Amino acid sequence: MEKSEIQERVTKVVCEVLNIDADMVTLEANFVFDLGAESTQSVQLVAGFEEEFGIDMEAEAALAVDTVGRAVDFIDECLNKQ
Repeated sequence: MEKSEIQERVTKVVCEVLNIDADMVTLEANFVFDLGAESTQSVQLVAGFEEEFGIDMEAEAALAVDTVGRAVDFIDECLNKQ
């Protein structure tokens, strides 16, 4: 899967979970400081990514991902391990 497709799908999940517009979601956007995610929403994001991509993410490592760009890279790595 191309990174551009991963980014599109990550953006979709982020918008749904955080109830924000897609134009707020940039690769540099920090989930907490820029997008306003709370701790419970961080867990929901991980679950949303797992469902969207059909992957299992190691919870501690996934919750340490702080930006959209790092989430795209992390999911890309998870997909390449399958």
